[in-house]
Amino acid sequence: MDVKIGRALISAWRKDGIAEFGGFLASRDVEVLSTGGTAKCLREAGVEVRDVADVTGFPEMMDGRVKTLHPRVHGGLLFRRDKDSHVAAAEEHGIPRIDLLVVDLYPFEAVSSQPDATRADCVEMIDIGGPAMIRAAAKNHAHVLVVTDPGDLPAIRSEMEERDGCVSEATRSAMAAKAYARTGAYDATIASYLTEERFPERLVVPLELKAVTRYGENPHQPGAVYVTPATGESTVARAAAHEGSKELSYNNYLDASGAWDVVRGQSQPAVAFIKHRNPCGAAIDEDLLVAFRAAHEGDPLSAFGGIVAVNRTVDGALAAEIADPKKFLEVIVAPAFTDEAVEAIRTGAKWGKNARLLALGEGGSPASGVLELRSIGGGMLVQERDEPDPDVEFQCVTQREPDDREIADLRFAWDVVRNVTSNAIVFVNGRKLVGCGAGQMSRVDSVELASKKSAELAKGAVMASDAFFPFPDGILAAAEAGVSAVVQPGGSIRDDQIIKACDEAGLAMLLTHRRHFRH
Repeated sequence: MDVKIGRALISAWRKDGIAEFGGFLASRDVEVLSTGGTAKCLREAGVEVRDVADVTGFPEMMDGRVKTLHPRVHGGLLFRRDKDSHVAAAEEHGIPRIDLLVVDLYPFEAVSSQPDATRADCVEMIDIGGPAMIRAAAKNHAHVLVVTDPGDLPAIRSEMEERDGCVSEATRSAMAAKAYARTGAYDATIASYLTEERFPERLVVPLELKAVTRYGENPHQPGAVYVTPATGESTVARAAAHEGSKELSYNNYLDASGAWDVVRGQSQPAVAFIKHRNPCGAAIDEDLLVAFRAAHEGDPLSAFGGIVAVNRTVDGALAAEIADPKKFLEVIVAPAFTDEAVEAIRTGAKWGKNARLLALGEGGSPASGVLELRSIGGGMLVQERDEPDPDVEFQCVTQREPDDREIADLRFAWDVVRNVTSNAIVFVNGRKLVGCGAGQMSRVDSVELASKKSAELAKGAVMASDAFFPFPDGILAAAEAGVSAVVQPGGSIRDDQIIKACDEAGLAMLLTHRRHFRH
């Protein structure tokens, strides 16, 4: 059943498109009700507006906190046009029917994400009348159209033009569902901001659709990416893709995020290549171009067709190196790209025309206490995100202490191993990842994989392990490969045997007393 729009109430924080839409409504003889700044915006555009205060008989008061919370507003949204008793009550009490509600809520999400916003600033941005009206109109969507996203106004206008001022039942139902999702996400953001509990009794996570991917991990699985409320941190989910970039796949998002996690905590220029969620190359250096070359040399075969992340702006010189026709990269992640860099990548190699260039922006420091969610059958696992250890205290437990070169490599290896699937082992030589063992059921198997990958570069390399060694066999395999120093959490009941094995092999070993499992 179509509904003819005869009266509309418009109250919008963002005014984009509001004046044009209000003018369209007026041209169709739709009476427009409004409040405050929205009414001013409409009048300045030449739209005739009736103040809500004229309908309710009460002025706006308390700094605008009370203006639409009135039976003549909510009654106009809620009364059933097909029920005689409702119609009679509306007539008796002078309640005008409202057929269309356009509400854009106070920007609580945007204000609360600002690092300098006070609690008072955020609380003042909690909209009360808006959500109340939205819920009322959405409940009565059989008779009322509710619009909560200004981006939907052009489509609503087109439909009204096609249907002689009417809106279809399908559109009203779809907009009602969207309205409840909007108020639900809005309330969830407020609840998250106000709660001081790490794991509240009810955890509601507001998510906003960013894109539907071509498919999920596999072609038979539908997939999509949603974003959480902005925190000011640079993230892959919110990255802006440069013009000409192909659509990202589900797996692209996973790998790009993994690559960024390797480099985002580094104070020096850093580069990481990712293949199937694990770093196959990584390096740091005072010179970003040198770091890129070193990271690529770590495993050029695996880097082919992979994803790279850098923690500095990509300039023309680095772009020329990236666009080497012998290389092939699916996604390039960076805070920004110069115009020269974009041009060099797009024209430097055949694959560059469609490469995904993701600019994350110069975001602030990673937000602390961010929760990670992972689905399991029938529920969710929730934990705080595993952050880098910039202030980790290394404890030397062997007779030989690592020298300065080894210390630098051990620190970098410890940063990298946090991003490798358990059981995780990495070999680093010259602040460059030269070998990686990931996802093995046995830790010694991971050591042997890293040894095989690094080959001759294992000689003089250091090794990092994400968890303790249960037996000396992993240490012995590393020593045989040529590793000179080890960093690991410790905590095994056989730590004494592990230390003894290091001493007998002449290895230096540091303990961190902090594990970094990644499943």
